[in-house]
Amino acid sequence: MDVPTPDLVCPDTTWAMGRVSSYGWGVWESRLHALFAVQCRYQLEDESAHLDEMPLMMSEEGFENEESDYHTLPRARIMQRKRGLEWFVCDGWKFLCTSCCGWLINICRRKKELKARTVWLGCPEKCEEKHPRNSIKNQKYNVFTFIPGVLYEQFKFFLNLYFLVISCSQFVPALKIGYLYTYWAPLGFVLAVTMTREAIDEFRRFQRDKEVNSQLYSKLTVRGKVQVKSSDIQVGDLIIVEKNQRIPSDMVFLRTSEKAGSCFIRTDQLDGETDWKLKVAVSCTQQLPALGDLFSISAYVYAQKPQMDIHSFEGTFTREDSDPPIHESLSIENTLWASTIVASGTVIGVVIYTGKETRSVMNTSNPKNKVGLLDLELNRLTKALFLALVALSIVMVTLQGFVGPWYRNLFRFLLLFSYIIPISLRVNLDMGKAVYGWMMMKDENIPGTVVRTSTIPEELGRLVYLLTDKTGTLTQNEMIFKRLHLGTVSYGADTMDEIQSHVRDSYSQMQSQAGGNNTGSTPLRKAQSSAPKVRKSVSSRIHEAVKAIVLCHNVTPVYESRAGVTEETEFAEADQDFSDENRTYQASSPDEVALVQWTESVGLTLVSRDLTSMQLKTPSGQVLSFCILQLFPFTSESKRMGVIVRDESTAEITFYMKGADVAMSPIVQYNDWLEEECGNMAREGLRTLVVAKKALTEEQYQDFEPMQSSSVESTHSTYTCAHRRLPLCPQSRYTQAKLSMHDRSLKVAAVVESLEREMELLCLTGVEDQLQADVRPTLEMLRNAGIKIWMLTGDKLETATCIAKSSHLVSRTQDIHIFRQVTSRGEAHLELNAFRRKHDCALVISGDSLEVCLKYYEHEFVELACQCPAVVCCRCSPTQKARIVTLLQQHTGRRTCAIGDGGNDVSMIQAADCGIGIEGKEGKQASLAADFSITQFRHIGRLLMVHGRNSYKRSAALGQFVMHRGLIISTMQAVFSSVFYFASVPLYQGFLMVGYATIYTMFPVFSLVLDQDVKPEMAMLYPELYKDLTKGRSLSFKTFLIWVLISIYQGGILMYGALVLFESEFVHVVAISFTALILTELLMVALTVRTWHWLMVVAEFLSLGCYVSSLAFLNEYFDVAFITTVTFLWKVSAITVVSCLPLYVLKYLRRKLSPPSYCKLAS
Repeated sequence: MDVPTPDLVCPDTTWAMGRVSSYGWGVWESRLHALFAVQCRYQLEDESAHLDEMPLMMSEEGFENEESDYHTLPRARIMQRKRGLEWFVCDGWKFLCTSCCGWLINICRRKKELKARTVWLGCPEKCEEKHPRNSIKNQKYNVFTFIPGVLYEQFKFFLNLYFLVISCSQFVPALKIGYLYTYWAPLGFVLAVTMTREAIDEFRRFQRDKEVNSQLYSKLTVRGKVQVKSSDIQVGDLIIVEKNQRIPSDMVFLRTSEKAGSCFIRTDQLDGETDWKLKVAVSCTQQLPALGDLFSISAYVYAQKPQMDIHSFEGTFTREDSDPPIHESLSIENTLWASTIVASGTVIGVVIYTGKETRSVMNTSNPKNKVGLLDLELNRLTKALFLALVALSIVMVTLQGFVGPWYRNLFRFLLLFSYIIPISLRVNLDMGKAVYGWMMMKDENIPGTVVRTSTIPEELGRLVYLLTDKTGTLTQNEMIFKRLHLGTVSYGADTMDEIQSHVRDSYSQMQSQAGGNNTGSTPLRKAQSSAPKVRKSVSSRIHEAVKAIVLCHNVTPVYESRAGVTEETEFAEADQDFSDENRTYQASSPDEVALVQWTESVGLTLVSRDLTSMQLKTPSGQVLSFCILQLFPFTSESKRMGVIVRDESTAEITFYMKGADVAMSPIVQYNDWLEEECGNMAREGLRTLVVAKKALTEEQYQDFEPMQSSSVESTHSTYTCAHRRLPLCPQSRYTQAKLSMHDRSLKVAAVVESLEREMELLCLTGVEDQLQADVRPTLEMLRNAGIKIWMLTGDKLETATCIAKSSHLVSRTQDIHIFRQVTSRGEAHLELNAFRRKHDCALVISGDSLEVCLKYYEHEFVELACQCPAVVCCRCSPTQKARIVTLLQQHTGRRTCAIGDGGNDVSMIQAADCGIGIEGKEGKQASLAADFSITQFRHIGRLLMVHGRNSYKRSAALGQFVMHRGLIISTMQAVFSSVFYFASVPLYQGFLMVGYATIYTMFPVFSLVLDQDVKPEMAMLYPELYKDLTKGRSLSFKTFLIWVLISIYQGGILMYGALVLFESEFVHVVAISFTALILTELLMVALTVRTWHWLMVVAEFLSLGCYVSSLAFLNEYFDVAFITTVTFLWKVSAITVVSCLPLYVLKYLRRKLSPPSYCKLAS
């Protein structure tokens, strides 16, 4: 046991250590552990308390003196204290209601605590706890909750609730003013359309869930194979999954039909990566003679508790009926996660997690009903109009003197003035949104665009934050080898033929030397090892670098089966034709595939690979065999991968390693070029890897992992990889570390670190990930439009940084601050303070560090990150992506858009205010879950700049004009009632009111959905026009107040003019005022239009024609003899001119004196 250093030991502990010699470690070990635990707990509590007294400094002045970092309260917390009363009044009731509902829900449905589990092979009945059903459910409602749920979603908005109350009031005879259909028809139409749309969407979700849950799988039982539905699979079942079949639940990989003991799976719907992942079967079960032997052994899997991390797993496999018991370490390479696809062979696995406990479901958030910001703003305006309506009604009753049943009169006035909030507002807006969606899908410049959520097209015109995936969204995920640097010489794309020549010469020279030396390879190796070190030639260095690249990887060559050749053909046989043109490479990283493909192009080809061996083919056709002794996979912590191989022809053992420059720099021997060249390649947007090697003697390797004595008895000439399969001695440090269930990664890293010393630096490679078409100009356009772009990716930090540079997400003049890895509150505190001193720099942070920052300093971190021109979050899980979106919405109140193309982006897309899916290589899952679907990233520019902008401006104009149409007639009603002794009598009745909101004015008003202020080409050329929309000036209380004043002015002129000019009969007042009202509305539409469309002209004349022709049939409202006179015409014309001419003059003067930005561009 390691003894702690004195400065970490308390006095009592020191005394205890002094007594150890007399009592021995066995007695005191448990007491020491208890003392250390208590001391550590007090230290952590003290640290937390100390940090509470040292809050983050969030203002600029505090950093003038370095000592002042911890002595000023953050601005955010002060603001929270100041706005405490405001919060209680405005949002307190919401918080209380939410808390109470949450408490009741938790009481009714307590969340089950997740625990580690022991799973016996093929024995579900032995499970100690009940586990969830393995069914997928994406439905929002069931049979009983559908109608209440849809109605709640509709009537939670004040606008619809108001319409409902007004419509219901018409069933009361004393309150009835008009016909029932004038109120219920529009409301019923909106509800019918909404419920039909929801029912169709819900049925489609049900069908998709049913299809997935009904998929049949083969379940292995004592009696043989039986067919079982996906939803009936239980923890402990042995499930057989065929090639190209979806894995139904999280499993541990036990056996495969592939003789190599491994298989490939496709994980594009889980982590967004299109590359196949290599999975390895548990060796104990893979070596069993027959499939049925799985039931003849007594074995179990111990698995950690279910968690969201899809990149890690810790467990053990134990076989009890052998002597001694067999223990195997299980890691991520032994798992088969649900929603992935088997790409090769047939696999058998034991189910460890089902249903809600699977990785894929835990990383998926429930979809929410999205409501556009424009709808919320209109909802607030309708509340303001309702208050005006109540105030006006109270004024009328007050002026009436509260005579008679005044409360009934009050309610009648509320109904008379109810057109202040026009019932046609919702109908017009919903129809407008349908038109906007149709325009997007018919746009030839963005073919393949699909609008899946038709209720939020205006959101595309209000975006401030764009959160994008990297792989497949910004990039094509196609790697090309671009650069090889050896320290003194660099090779690019135009000099690769030189490398090919050096490799060919090197191997031909080695072959001639081997042919001339008949004394064997052992004396030669000993002579070489004892020779003094001399500077190697360029040819020798290139040969070593290429050999290291082709050996240090996790790539497997895959051959397409040809006619007459079965899939079980072993390509490692001596007579196999390694020049097969059908060879493809598969690996978990596209970088590695690019490197191996490059080595093939220069002459050294990887032709075969299994778990224990590798075969290479030289330019002359000679096959070289290597035994894989150890493989150290890449992890986000180590940032490197390594392999120990033995050359079967010489028995030389070599340790190869490659990784990121930050991880490899301390490991390799001193050099003066690595750091500089890594920076040069990174600035070119290349992904860099440092390659190194270390020659190991037999003694050095045995010290790392000793084997049984029989494994080292072979001679160099007859050594085979069979020795690799022998069980290891119990003393193996590496095996003990891999079997650990606590801090496994740290213990394994500590053992491997003993080899990683003074490695020989071989080369530096540069690989380019090709960007999608027009990514750079599209990102530049979005930045100019005032949109801040965040890149959220599950990829490595170095890769994400390279793409951020090459795509110009981060401009060349901007600095990049890479947030240091933090694991505690104190580290996060110091790192955030260090980041606060940086100005105008992009932020790059990993998912683990982000989690720590959000745990302790959520508000402070978000405030700092929002000030950055660009943010890159790497190693993000799907849930983390969704959480970042939610944080931006909560802390900034701005509209967010998420765009991605893989199943791992679905949570982010659904959480954003506006989700865009790209239909690409990673399938259609993101596209189907998104609100809008496009085929290429560059289409987002036109989607936002043209369609988003037009949709918002058109809906803002349409909504305000419909309100104006209701306000003007309500003003006329108020003037009419005032003149006639405040009587609650309607001015216009029956068909006049119905016709006014429909055939007389509907077509011209609705034609505003075709209006545009600038041409699409101009909007794309000047994205700065988009920036104005985020301020919401097209629809605000200011513009709304202007429309209210216009309505009051025009309504007053129309009514008073008619009262002044009418002759003796009241019916003349109705004829003059109503005709002038219709003409005024048609002229106001013409005043509002900025660019005329031929359909607008048709709508204007069609409505006018409908009104004129209907005059002949409206005998009960109009005096036909009067309306055909010249007197009627000049009175109507005079009133109309007085109501509209001043507004035309004001509009002309405003355009001349203070023209809007789009007018300057249009001119």
